[in-house]
Amino acid sequence: MSSAPSADLFQPLKEDDPAVVGGYHLAAVLGTGGMGKVYLSYTPGGRPIALKVIRPEFSGDPEFRRRFQQEVKAAQRVQGLYTAPVIDSDTEGSQPWLATAYVPGPSLAHAVAQHGGLPLRSVLLLTVGVAEALHVIHGAGIVHRDLKPANVLLASDGPRVIDFGIARAADATALTSTGVSVGTPAFMAPEQAAAGTITPATDIFALGQIAAYAAIGAPAFGDGPSHAVLYRIVHEDPDLSRLPADLRPLVTRCLSRDPADRPSLAEVIALCHAVSSVPLRQGEDWLPRTIAGSITERLHLPEPVRPPTVAPPVTPTPTERSPQPPAPGAAPPHPPTGFPMAAAPTQAATGGPGTTPAGTPVAPGMPPGAPGAFGPPPGAPGAHGMPAGAPTPPPGYRTPLGYGPGYATPPPFHTVGFPPAHPRPKPKPKGLIIAGSVAATIAVLTVIGALLPDEPDGKKSPSAGSTASGSPDTAQPRTDPKPVSYKNVDVTANYNVMLADNPPRPIEDTSGGVFYGDGDLYYYYDSMFGDEQLGTANGKLVLLNNSQKGSLKTCRDETRYTEKIGLDQLTNGSQICVLSDAGHIAVATYRGKSAAKDPSRYFTLDLTIWRNAEKPKES
Repeated sequence: MSSAPSADLFQPLKEDDPAVVGGYHLAAVLGTGGMGKVYLSYTPGGRPIALKVIRPEFSGDPEFRRRFQQEVKAAQRVQGLYTAPVIDSDTEGSQPWLATAYVPGPSLAHAVAQHGGLPLRSVLLLTVGVAEALHVIHGAGIVHRDLKPANVLLASDGPRVIDFGIARAADATALTSTGVSVGTPAFMAPEQAAAGTITPATDIFALGQIAAYAAIGAPAFGDGPSHAVLYRIVHEDPDLSRLPADLRPLVTRCLSRDPADRPSLAEVIALCHAVSSVPLRQGEDWLPRTIAGSITERLHLPEPVRPPTVAPPVTPTPTERSPQPPAPGAAPPHPPTGFPMAAAPTQAATGGPGTTPAGTPVAPGMPPGAPGAFGPPPGAPGAHGMPAGAPTPPPGYRTPLGYGPGYATPPPFHTVGFPPAHPRPKPKPKGLIIAGSVAATIAVLTVIGALLPDEPDGKKSPSAGSTASGSPDTAQPRTDPKPVSYKNVDVTANYNVMLADNPPRPIEDTSGGVFYGDGDLYYYYDSMFGDEQLGTANGKLVLLNNSQKGSLKTCRDETRYTEKIGLDQLTNGSQICVLSDAGHIAVATYRGKSAAKDPSRYFTLDLTIWRNAEKPKES
């Protein structure tokens, strides 16, 4: 096998592909799907990752962003052996993205397309691995919704389930609000195809489809146009004639139209063990050799992209000292005062170009003879500003050597045995400068003291607009937002409303296992006990008294918080303050509920919303 990466597996970036996403330098394109594009990148430590950038059509929808953020947080809790862990994400950028560990293995779809169906042992190990992955995913409160062969990767030590939870976020977008469900038609459950309630049992149906597809090399409900496949899933039985007889009872139960008749994940795993003649154990021999070769091919990754190196700042070239003596009466160049003097290093003569005689001091890091070197040896013409022929002064005097401009710090100085050739200019008197500085400081302190408010004991205290360090607080007072009103918002039973939506659009809660929804406002109805409640999952509520008038100030001043209010406590005109954790405040005016004979169950609200009225609560 060649060490070069396969061109079919790792496509080069195109002009419309970003070079960097979230600080990750992209190395290649791994694939493109309905939700977005997947790239290969690397962590700073060199581990490969798969980075999915969400399509603009989805990222522009606020409801998608909200649900995508929730799903990513939940997905980060999924740490199973048969899932690709979430490494990093950005749910708030211009294009949301999600990074997971890179799995060097083909998808089940790719493996079956290239090599056909898998042997029975491989199918059983695939099924128990995916079932264990679903157990962890469901435990985090996530229903996959799009479990299909392309989302099951075949690694050397077992399968990996990817892309869990993203489809739920897409279900809420404007692209799917017309009744079209997100998912792959050939692997949907009947309730999913009919836009019904999604539960963990939906993934059990897809698991049965996965097992059948891996064994026979084709979807159990056949191929063809999407509408034809969906019709067969809802109304017809699957074709399992080519399925091994040992697998039929398991797959048949998983593909039951009634979700209640499908087995649990624990039952699926037990049935697989019952079918196998030997104990099921994941290992590097779980796949046929032909597919194992595809894993090896995916280990030959493109090289990471090296980030561009930042060139160091250009230092101006030091000018060469003139070996000529200074003009009469001119002071020789001296470094700034305050630097210690030390012996300068010397460069031994080599006789080559640019060298200096032996013992000549040079600037640290400077080649001999370069501009800014410390010049000729003591006593030579032009040394230390001395004119040619000057007598050698007595020992015991310290004088700095000259240095060229452009050094960040002056080079060390050399002790020589003579004083400067010319006296230094007398320093200017400092008394006036010091006096002026003191006077200016006193004046500033006087002004500041006059501005500070007096405390009861007569002392000055820092103003409210000052920080602990004494610097003024530049934050401006919050300006109250303008209210936006919406009339006759019908909220159906078990639907949610988000105050950030414009207009507020009730959305069905299909999270599966979430008892009271996940909205700023929800309508919960228990058909068994007849319990009806208006509640919030993201904030708090206050039922106002009849004497109170709903307003922004009223809602801010109230402290009688609750999270649920029974509909039997409300009458037409009742007002409720809604204070969301996101910082939105609303007054919901109850306008009644549907009649007993109405085929739909809903209540009606008028909403007045002040968006971003408060600082969001940290989660």
